[in-house]
Amino acid sequence: MKISEIKTLSQAELNARLRELNMELFNLRFSNASRNLANPVQIRNVKREIARVKTVIREKEIAGAGGNDGR
Repeated sequence: MKISEIKTLSQAELNARLRELNMELFNLRFSNASRNLANPVQIRNVKREIARVKTVIREKEIAGAGGNDGR
């Protein structure tokens, strides 16, 4: 999923997507440990997508707070 697609999601959808990705990462790591994972690059891709989702969540938190950082 591209960052532009992620930015269009609502806060609830972002949190749901984050839960899905964390579950997928867990399953991939489990498969990798049991030597059943065909493509280990999938782990890296899922970790990157988790980072993208977390970034957008944080951006929306900052925008929702009005960008006031106490300065």
